[in-house]
Amino acid sequence: MKNYMDGGEAILEAFRKLKIDYILSSPGSEWSPVWEALVRQKVGNRQGPAYIDCWHETLAVNMATGYTLMTGRPQAVLVHAGVGLLQGSMGVHGALQSEVPMIVMSGESTTVGEDPDLPIEQQWYGGLSVGGIERFVENITKSARPVTSPFTLYEQVIRAGEMSQRTPRGPIYLNVALEHMLHDWSPPENDREVPSAPRVEASPGEVEKVAELLLKAKNPVVVAEQSGRDPEAFKALVELADLLAIPVMWGRVANYCNFPTDHPLYLGVATYEHLKDADLVLLVGGRAPWYPPHTKPTKGKIVAINDNQFKGHMIYQNLHADAYLEGDIAAALQSLAQAARAGKVDAEAVKKRRDRWQGEHDKFVAGLKAEKSKANGNGKAIDPLALISTLADVMPADTIYVDETILHGPMLRQHLPFTTPQSFFRGFGGLGQGLGTALGVKLAAPERPVALLIGDGGFLYNPVIQALGATKQHNLPILIVIFNNKGYMAMQKGHVHHYPDGAAENAKMHLGSRLNGFDYDTLGTHFGLHGERVEQPDKLKAAIQTGLKKVQDGTTAILNVMVSR
Repeated sequence: MKNYMDGGEAILEAFRKLKIDYILSSPGSEWSPVWEALVRQKVGNRQGPAYIDCWHETLAVNMATGYTLMTGRPQAVLVHAGVGLLQGSMGVHGALQSEVPMIVMSGESTTVGEDPDLPIEQQWYGGLSVGGIERFVENITKSARPVTSPFTLYEQVIRAGEMSQRTPRGPIYLNVALEHMLHDWSPPENDREVPSAPRVEASPGEVEKVAELLLKAKNPVVVAEQSGRDPEAFKALVELADLLAIPVMWGRVANYCNFPTDHPLYLGVATYEHLKDADLVLLVGGRAPWYPPHTKPTKGKIVAINDNQFKGHMIYQNLHADAYLEGDIAAALQSLAQAARAGKVDAEAVKKRRDRWQGEHDKFVAGLKAEKSKANGNGKAIDPLALISTLADVMPADTIYVDETILHGPMLRQHLPFTTPQSFFRGFGGLGQGLGTALGVKLAAPERPVALLIGDGGFLYNPVIQALGATKQHNLPILIVIFNNKGYMAMQKGHVHHYPDGAAENAKMHLGSRLNGFDYDTLGTHFGLHGERVEQPDKLKAAIQTGLKKVQDGTTAILNVMVSR
């Protein structure tokens, strides 16, 4: 057996230095040098990233995203040439909007058989991407560049991994020619361990200014939108809120669990009526908190706390901020709590504030209970709120929910119990990514139950067969709950919004809004997975219990729940 030391080994060694756990790939024929290096790693019992085979490029990218959302560590995705990159571009776009660091790579031939010393497979001639593959994704990555030579390959991969983790975080794409990977490679003489990205913090002077505002405020409120992605930020926000009795609500487009929903200072999702009389609003992890954007919800000051305030991938933002704390969110919140303790806290004012907001929290919870009791209906159909309520009753407290609903998204964010860090995720960049994200989350947290909540329309956008194959092949059991209302109801809602008295509404003919889908619950039978169609309210709890038991026993379960709206 010959031990090759070429560009494939250079890439794998760079991944090792970057402490990448997994190479996720919908494989392409240009990657034989990396496959060779991975087999050498295996037979040589060397430490390094594991290989995960995926049957679709979007699935590979989404699994990397889900894994990184849980761990914070970037992963590597290898796809095939230009066509594979185009297939995975939806996931890459989502990773950019989610600010998820990762390395995405593909390649083609540069010599197409004209180098007499390097006979390249003939497949490349006539099928190359004109102008360079990187042009396909320049607008949906943090950076998209070609690897310039076999001599720069190793360091370009290292640089890509380090760059992806710097603010703003995001996917880096590298176009690496097959010839560069087949070229001999020698490890660098001055080898180094790649350090972790440093935590960039707001300056002490800026923290002091905001802490002074907090201590003087009579009615401060927190709106937390994207901060809960970091478990440390979740904990730091709880600490600050408890210290000064500051009520907290999730922002209108919260994609993470930002604050425990059972906390006595929690006010719900986008309950912006409480901001009207606020004299200070801490906007924590804000992205698009106000709508319409020009609407400032308070007469008080707004302080925006974020590591990346202005998103380059967004065409428009209006945070209405009067001041900023820029840097790591957890560090900023921890520093604010420390500065507040060092200052003069009005204990009596804090007590009164705590009593007031405890009462508001109790009213909010009572309102949720009243909504749930109405959702029980006449027992003939399953209201989506009844489904959500039953999930809350049956699923374990440490469940991780991945949401890819549209119509039911606000409802489930308001009603499901999210009490621990990293218990809720919702992706960015378009539908069709929920299955892969949920599998990536499960890969990172195998000990926790993972439930994907998804509409029937969104389900059809996903690479379903490929994802079900992955859950079986890689032992990643999850619970898939389909909110099946037989339609793209968001489509109908939008149509009626703009044409309330139009022809479509008058004729009750809403084009593009109805789905006559197949039996989604039977799809998993090809892989020995559990599936059940649920139509009757009295069967719902048992179905969820059975599905959960199947997942706990190691089998993915699909519940096709027919909801009434």
